[in-house]
Amino acid sequence: MAQPVHPAHPLQDNSPTAGQTPSVLLLAGTGVGGLVVVIGALALWFHYGTQVFFEMIRTGFIACF
Repeated sequence: MAQPVHPAHPLQDNSPTAGQTPSVLLLAGTGVGGLVVVIGALALWFHYGTQVFFEMIRTGFIACF
């Protein structure tokens, strides 16, 4: 009779970093995304000025809600 390709009990990785890779990537991605948002907001602020910047934020909130 043929044996299953995958064992019933998969091998476990008992290394100290087992299972941390997805959370590290998620944390790094969140950090990079937050940095992009802050840099983008500062760039808009310096380009358009304070009044136009806040007017764009207000208009965006009104459009969303």
